Amino acid sequence: MLEVKGISVGYKELLAVQDVSFSVRKGEVVSLVGSNGAGKSTILRAISGLLRPKRGEILLNGEPIHKTPPYEIVRKKIAMVPEGRQLFGRLSVLDNLLLGAYVLDAKEEVGALLESVLALFPRLAERKGQRAETLSGGEQQQLAIGRGLMSRPALLMLDEPSLGIMPKLVSEIFKTIHEISQKGVTVFLVEQNIYEALDISDRAYVLQTGRIVLEGKGKDLLKSDLVRKAYLGM
Repeated sequence: MLEVKGISVGYKELLAVQDVSFSVRKGEVVSLVGSNGAGKSTILRAISGLLRPKRGEILLNGEPIHKTPPYEIVRKKIAMVPEGRQLFGRLSVLDNLLLGAYVLDAKEEVGALLESVLALFPRLAERKGQRAETLSGGEQQQLAIGRGLMSRPALLMLDEPSLGIMPKLVSEIFKTIHEISQKGVTVFLVEQNIYEALDISDRAYVLQTGRIVLEGKGKDLLKSDLVRKAYLGM
């Protein structure tokens, strides 16, 4: 579905990512893991059209999208849940969700989607009239994911979904991500929480200082000496 081929991306003259290649197949959960500052979010911004690669190309179903504007990327069924959630705090939960569906035309489709998202996140259904800024961190993350799902994406990209979440709720967030993948949505996950990310991933890539240094099945990478020493403290 998604193929990233030798991209180098940066800000002004500084390259944050160099010669990175990876793929995401339809139906998979694929993680890109690494420490803070490794370049993970930069890669997501490039796929989303917010940054243009200086070299390399990004293909969606075989078609190049690395020069496509962000609003067209969304229409091509790629949704990104950004780091920090980026909700509209003064708007209600319901309004935030409906804003996620702006690319859809049929009201019936929006209604059915809204029903499925609220079924996935019952807490949002209970609080749909509340302002987003009044929700807890975990509830805000659910809302950000729900808003992403409202565009009916084929590929859902998540940037640090566990960031700022209470530890006891982190497992719940990852359980939900796995459930979303079981419903047929392909998931590309960028995450510092290495253990949880690799545990639900079909495949994963490890990024260090802007370069991919390791790749493999999620469960296999959990046994890797590099991952265990560098990220799991073992």
